[in-house]
Amino acid sequence: MNRIKLLIEYDGTDYIGWQNQNNGRSIQQEIENCLNQIFDQNIRLYVSGRTDSGVHALGQVAHFDLKDDKIKKENIFLALNNYLKKRNNKITILESRGVKDSFHSRFSAKKKIYLYKILNRKTPSHLLANRTWFIPIKLDIKSMQISSKKLIGKYDFNAFRSVDCQAKTTIRSIENISIQKKNDEINIRVSGKSFMHNQVRIIVGTLVNVGKGKLNEKKITEILRSKDRRNAGPTAPACGLYLEKIFY
Repeated sequence: MNRIKLLIEYDGTDYIGWQNQNNGRSIQQEIENCLNQIFDQNIRLYVSGRTDSGVHALGQVAHFDLKDDKIKKENIFLALNNYLKKRNNKITILESRGVKDSFHSRFSAKKKIYLYKILNRKTPSHLLANRTWFIPIKLDIKSMQISSKKLIGKYDFNAFRSVDCQAKTTIRSIENISIQKKNDEINIRVSGKSFMHNQVRIIVGTLVNVGKGKLNEKKITEILRSKDRRNAGPTAPACGLYLEKIFY
């Protein structure tokens, strides 16, 4: 067997998320269908981390195993993009290359960076409607930056996960949170090894409440200690979230 690593970019707006499901188009299904056509094999993709419906990716990573050892692995992405285009997909394969059998897109990952984009101005943008969270109220960036530091470290993040999350443990480590504003756009980057379902979006929603003056730095610590989802902020919309980069 030959193991192939793919670097993937996609607009998640029209998909039900990464994982195959019976109620719509998934990123996984679309890429697998194209691979099956190209190689006439039943190929399964393994991904670094599933993304939800509406969530985008700038640097998603997946791998699959291929029986054919004669094909040029570095050219697979060209064929894949051709087939994806024919199926009217908003998915681009940025790179394909051979890796060792010991590589696993999920279990070999050392760190992930998620990017969340907020459009913070009085008027919405049709161009960015499915790419950012539009918030017309001016946010206090400084307060958000100060409060975000309370979430950096190893904690029980039970208050910051979806009620539908099935993770066996709620202990997670956040390596860094950076918040920067350029013109009308706020970029929030959250990095760590792994995240629970909706964890990044709930963190963003909570920090936005800080920016609106509804919460303060002290309250963030209280929310963490409470381990109660009801005390944290709203789950930020999926449209502003991007899986930006994965480190191996």
